[in-house]
Amino acid sequence: MTGMIETDVLIVGSGPAGSAAALALSTYGIRNVLVTKYRWLADTPRAHITNQRTMEILRDLGVEDEVTAQATPQAWMGNTVFCTSLAGEELGRIRTWGTHPQRKADYDQASPSAMCDMPQNLMEPILFGNACARGTRARLDTEYLSLVQDSEGVTATVRDRLDGREYQIRARYLIGADGGRSKVAEDIGLPMEGRMGVAGSMNIVFKADLSRYVAHRPSVLYWVLQPGSNIGGIGMGLVRMVRPWNEWLIVWGYDIHQPPPEVDARVATEVAHRLIGDDTIPIEVTSTSVWTVNHMFATRYAEGRVFCMGDAVHRHPPSNGLGSNTSIQDAYNLAWKLALVLKGQAAPSLLETYDAERAPVGRQIVTRANQSIEEFGPIFGALGLLDDRGFAQMRANMEARKADTPEAAEQREALRRAIAFKDYEFNAHGVEMNQRYRSAAVVGDGTPEPVFDRDRELYYHPTTWPGARLPHAWLGRDGHQISTLDLAGKGRFSLFTGPTGSAWAEAAARTTAETGVPIEVFVIGPGQAQEDLFGDWAQLREVGESGCVLVRPDMHVAWRAQDSARTAGLTEAMLAVLGRGAPAVSRAA
Repeated sequence: MTGMIETDVLIVGSGPAGSAAALALSTYGIRNVLVTKYRWLADTPRAHITNQRTMEILRDLGVEDEVTAQATPQAWMGNTVFCTSLAGEELGRIRTWGTHPQRKADYDQASPSAMCDMPQNLMEPILFGNACARGTRARLDTEYLSLVQDSEGVTATVRDRLDGREYQIRARYLIGADGGRSKVAEDIGLPMEGRMGVAGSMNIVFKADLSRYVAHRPSVLYWVLQPGSNIGGIGMGLVRMVRPWNEWLIVWGYDIHQPPPEVDARVATEVAHRLIGDDTIPIEVTSTSVWTVNHMFATRYAEGRVFCMGDAVHRHPPSNGLGSNTSIQDAYNLAWKLALVLKGQAAPSLLETYDAERAPVGRQIVTRANQSIEEFGPIFGALGLLDDRGFAQMRANMEARKADTPEAAEQREALRRAIAFKDYEFNAHGVEMNQRYRSAAVVGDGTPEPVFDRDRELYYHPTTWPGARLPHAWLGRDGHQISTLDLAGKGRFSLFTGPTGSAWAEAAARTTAETGVPIEVFVIGPGQAQEDLFGDWAQLREVGESGCVLVRPDMHVAWRAQDSARTAGLTEAMLAVLGRGAPAVSRAA
């Protein structure tokens, strides 16, 4: 064993979490080394739904345009279909991913960024490439073996998989972003709840021009129900668009209690033709794999100087499209905190808030993704697919819904309601956007948490209550529109106030002088650099015109004050957030 590499942060894993962490740290000027045991990045599309919160993060990190240029736009994502095959009978349809006219307004008002479909094998090179361009030192074909912590840092032993040489990397902190079988999480003993392997699935990635069957009903997902299909398994499969309309991924389940199926090119082609419903379509199979559905989450994300993120700490099915989004958001939450601690501007205790803020989110999305699988049950029930009299009877039950009888009318209504209920998987805007952090890095203002006046999973509820994400509002600046979120972020704290809140600029200067942490002040109002042209910010800010909203580098509200009489509290709040002062003010019950 020879040699020792030194860095501030060692990142194990190059997936969405690891590459996003590297990108954010390099953007903030923090030395980091990324190692991955693989020779390159993701070679299959895997994760793909990219929600608005993630796009906001990519916007702040300066790569949103690159992603948008390669992604499938939101407008093409929405006609999620249930059918007997792509060429066969359509059983029903639901507008998804915010494309329903009524829901689109919710999405448009919530963010300056639009969601999109961006396959993981296209996303990772953007994150990884920009990270390396900004300073990340990456080592491919480098396998993490073990770690040892002490009071000053972490020493990791790695192996070069090309020549077998082992060596050490010394870092002040280590991030384990090494996936659903994380060795880092295992080595530091993170406690897990749930279980792995609750169901089995196969993936088939293939190329085929399916325009004639899908271009008139563009979507990401086409659900195929074929009870008794000779494919085997559970009788339901998914044809997922990877690139419109000539690259696809099929997901078909298998019995987890049986050995995994062997899926060669011949079998894969047969499965694809069966789900397409047209065996004359030329097909090029590019990859096959089998995997298991998991229901597991870590109850704690860190141990000492080691932090885990992504699939290492939340393992779940792809339902709701939450996986890579939550992984990138994990990285964004931790990166600014590491940057402030490593620059000596915050106490190490700030890092404890990563676990406090992100572990509840991980638990929530694992629960939601698995619940979404269960919510296919009413669709099966409405179609009569839970009948235990055999596959022929199931097919007869599906056909029965067409009859001119009261029973058939009830069946049709049950199917309509069951499909509509899948809003909780395909339009769960609140699950994606409603995170409200509770930790020592959030200073309460004594007000109770705002109630959710609409379903908290389906709808985003904007608020400046401390811990919530800063609401988006379009402002005017130099004759152009700019979002409140575009003013925030950039790795720094920001403070929003109104035209009668000029005292906050002086308070911010005093606070910066005492803490050494810059605060960018934005005065919003007539004659100011930023004007509330539509009056939206006045409706959203929830503080008086002379009050303020203090925003963290990750665009979550750190603290707020109703008026300028509270300017003396700004320094106290900043010191509390940085872990250098008194504990945060208690929230009202």
